[in-house]
Amino acid sequence: MPPPPGRNPPALQPAEEIKRLQRCINDLVSVLALPAMWTGSEPSHIARTLLDSLLRMLRLDLVYVRLKQAVTEAPVEMVRIATSGPLPEGPQAIGEVINRWLGDDPREWVRPVWCPIGEGVLSLVPMRLGLHGETGMLVAGSWRADFPGQTDKLLLSVAANQAAIGLQEARLLAEQKRVAGELDQRVAERTRELASANEELRRSEARKDAILSSALDCIVTIDHEGCITEFNPAAERTFGYRRDAVLGRQLADVIIPSSLREQHHRGFARYLATGDARVLGRRIEMSAMRADGSEFPVELAITRIPMDGLPCFTGYLRDITERKRAEEELRQSEASLMEAQRLSSTGTFSWRTATDELAWSEQTYRIFELDPAVPVTLDLLGSRLHPEDIPSFHQMLDRQRDEGDDFEHEHRLQMPDGSVKHLHVVAHATRDQEGLLKYIGWIQDVTERRVAEAALGKARADLAHVARVSSLGAVTASIAHEVNQPLSGIITNAGTCLRMLAADPPNVEGASETARRMIRDGHRATEVVARLRALFSRRKLAVEAVDLNEAAQEVIALSRSELQRNRVVLRSEFADDLSPVTGDRVQLQQVILNLLLNASDAMSGVTERPRELVIQTEPDERDGVCLSIRDAGAGLEPREMDRLFEPFYTTKPGGMGIGLSVSRSIIESHNGRLWAAPNDGPGATFAFSIPRGAGAEP
Repeated sequence: MPPPPGRNPPALQPAEEIKRLQRCINDLVSVLALPAMWTGSEPSHIARTLLDSLLRMLRLDLVYVRLKQAVTEAPVEMVRIATSGPLPEGPQAIGEVINRWLGDDPREWVRPVWCPIGEGVLSLVPMRLGLHGETGMLVAGSWRADFPGQTDKLLLSVAANQAAIGLQEARLLAEQKRVAGELDQRVAERTRELASANEELRRSEARKDAILSSALDCIVTIDHEGCITEFNPAAERTFGYRRDAVLGRQLADVIIPSSLREQHHRGFARYLATGDARVLGRRIEMSAMRADGSEFPVELAITRIPMDGLPCFTGYLRDITERKRAEEELRQSEASLMEAQRLSSTGTFSWRTATDELAWSEQTYRIFELDPAVPVTLDLLGSRLHPEDIPSFHQMLDRQRDEGDDFEHEHRLQMPDGSVKHLHVVAHATRDQEGLLKYIGWIQDVTERRVAEAALGKARADLAHVARVSSLGAVTASIAHEVNQPLSGIITNAGTCLRMLAADPPNVEGASETARRMIRDGHRATEVVARLRALFSRRKLAVEAVDLNEAAQEVIALSRSELQRNRVVLRSEFADDLSPVTGDRVQLQQVILNLLLNASDAMSGVTERPRELVIQTEPDERDGVCLSIRDAGAGLEPREMDRLFEPFYTTKPGGMGIGLSVSRSIIESHNGRLWAAPNDGPGATFAFSIPRGAGAEP
């Protein structure tokens, strides 16, 4: 069941918004590329291509088109529906439902219409094909609650404009060919029948008048003096003159703007004098003038017709105001696309694998800092690649030539000034009419993102170091106890050794044993100092196999005096044969130490029950290893659960609020998770789980 109308979709995350924008750019490029597929096609082919493209790109459930034909012919209707859509069968049935809900008032076409069809509510967006819908109508429908979004509206609008231009050009071209063919045939017939009787002449004139009357383009003929000799009904409608009012008048005074008349007279005189026919047989665009003085663009084709030994000319004129308006809208759309590429540091490209032919957008040239006038080649592209990324880049090219699938790739550029850029490339594979592979994609400069990520990583490392150092005060007593024990043993054993050597006779064997104990105690003191230096020093990430049981026992040894001073009863429940994890030993010990001291602090106010603390390791259900620390303290308030791991949030009077935040960051960098939960009885449990084995490299 589709979602009810009016419910707003959830806001997109930035990464999703960027992807949506990237999809929008790709789809818009695909839509703008459709006219290349329509050149010389029939209107029905254009309509089918349009429906299939929109249904796929916009994830529509229904798309319907109605193309207007001649007055005496029924409109052509086509429809495409998703396979799951519970809609009526047949384009005519769907067209009747759509027309009944939309009505015949064109003003209602400019806004979305909620129309119930089938089982649910389908959101319909109608688009007119042509400025006034003279070409037909396009209707897009979807069950989606967020339809139509801004992207949908943009793509539908551009697609409708492109289709209207293509359909109009296809129809006008067909009509022009038909009219031109018929006109040439009639002129040939009329030439052959000039010697015939007046009746045949009248019949030929009647046929000519019929052609002129039915022609969609303006047909204007002039004699060798530039005076109008024919002005068909289409010209009357277009220019606003009656035929009788312009026959015999100078063409320049009727339809040519005053600013172009002198140029027209010179060109006409030059042709009569020299026979220079540079404009004959060619299509040219110019400005024409209506009877009310307004100017508009026309497309003109001129042919020369000899008449009684003197030249006369026929001009075929077509009002291209609508086409110019569509072209301007297309230019604006292209300008918007270029601006979007510039703002997002995203450029587009195409690559034909058979010839290695590359085409770049202006923004892509800007990213590579190359002159757009220089043809781009793989060798030129390779001159910008970072030396370390050249092998992987060429491996990617070879792979995509063979596989022909969509791909993503990241590589670096080394610019002439020595600076480095990070690029993210996404490409879609397609094939042309000959089956040759072609990629169309986009390139985004992600240098700022990579620099920001590196800065964030450094900041996290610095914050982790602060968190470790902040724990130093809490374990000072433990450090003194751990170091004093071997030092006291060394002093005691040294005195014993001296007494044994001073005896008469000296006890050499006993002195040797005592010296060995002194060496053992010295090693113990060295190990304690080494563990402390590793835990509180600033160093890079060191990935190794870590036994969580051993790592936890070392942390317990360092903090035992602190726990005893707080009267904490520590119980460890370490699983046997626990699989090692891959990660940084010191960082994981930092997390264990932070959780252990937090649990001890949480029980500092407990007097009516034992201050029992349980540290436990066990295999995790998700093929990982879990370590948990359960205390018998005051527990957790429900309102605190959502904020426990926020930076600088603390429930302790003298706390910094960074320990749990840094701990979560460390665990997540090991592809694990850290969480807290209240106990069934008093206290709370903090636990983390990380994957085991080599697959867990952070």
